[in-house]
Amino acid sequence: MAISAWILVSCLLLFFSPASATDSTNNPADQLVAVINSNRTAHKSSVLFDNPGLGCIALQYIQAYQGQCDEVGGNKKPSDSSFADTFAPNCGVEAQTLAPITGRLLACQSSYVSPDQAFSDILIKNARSLQILYDKNHTQVGAAVRGTDGGAPYFWCVLFSGGKTNSTFVLEGGVAKTVRPGCFSGNNDDCSGSARLGVGLWQMVVGVLIAIACAVGL
Repeated sequence: MAISAWILVSCLLLFFSPASATDSTNNPADQLVAVINSNRTAHKSSVLFDNPGLGCIALQYIQAYQGQCDEVGGNKKPSDSSFADTFAPNCGVEAQTLAPITGRLLACQSSYVSPDQAFSDILIKNARSLQILYDKNHTQVGAAVRGTDGGAPYFWCVLFSGGKTNSTFVLEGGVAKTVRPGCFSGNNDDCSGSARLGVGLWQMVVGVLIAIACAVGL
């Protein structure tokens, strides 16, 4: 009995060890920014600062579409006043530090894909997208990803700005407000399960089942 209990504890520790726990490297929005900067440097463009205030605003930008995937790519977009009146307060961004958006990439589809697939398959879709990506006026970037009502459709948004990186999209107290559902870049958030809303729960269930199997099997 004592041996079985020891095996059970060992299996749980193995599954839920730091190596398998979520961390900021599992944030799909951060991963998307990494793909963007990798492509920019390959094109001899500068690396962009990953601004958490701008990333949170990108998530607010997605939420303004209220899950209406068919409205992405059309003429509808959030009003300019939304940035100061709604997006900044919801994120804890000081409104007086907002800077002009120099470009945006926005896409939506019915199935979740990895950040590199989202970049190559749905965000970068024509010459205009490439022009936005490589624009030399950009100095910083913020990215976000969000599902709708616990599932599809999935929205990806990237906002670019040419503002000074140390004085624009400044967070009150230096910390972004917690905004859910969804993930945004730059804030070291543990967000691997939030994009798909439920991945973390299923990982926990699988982990418990594995641990039980270990104990019963031995």
